[in-house]
Amino acid sequence: MSFLLDADLDRLRIPGRRPPRFVEGLWRNTCFEVFLARKGSRAYREYNLAPSGEWAGYLFRKYRLRGDGRAPRPRIQVRRSDGTLKLDARIAAKGRLRVGLSAVIEEKNGGLSYWALRHAPGKPDFHYRRAFALEVA
Repeated sequence: MSFLLDADLDRLRIPGRRPPRFVEGLWRNTCFEVFLARKGSRAYREYNLAPSGEWAGYLFRKYRLRGDGRAPRPRIQVRRSDGTLKLDARIAAKGRLRVGLSAVIEEKNGGLSYWALRHAPGKPDFHYRRAFALEVA
């Protein structure tokens, strides 16, 4: 997966580089998210990928019901240049998948905006199954 943030980066709160490691709560700040589900299954995985290189990966049995263990570690590469931040993630997955891609962007004033290929009705909910809008083999 590749995410490209094209913005006035000086107005955003973007964490600095850190060693790659599992960190809870990354979705509270600037991060990119990937949701993966096998077609026809209620189970899915969620990945939070921070520009710091930190990550979180969760297994879910069904909508917001977390399973045991963690999703396999992704490989993350981050590059920043004038006005752009690019995050590439390699995530092991097999089969026909439904994919949800989203981002949480934090401004320096603390404001958050929520971006997705498809949004749930009402408040942001990236776990909403119809938001898994991309199908890949």
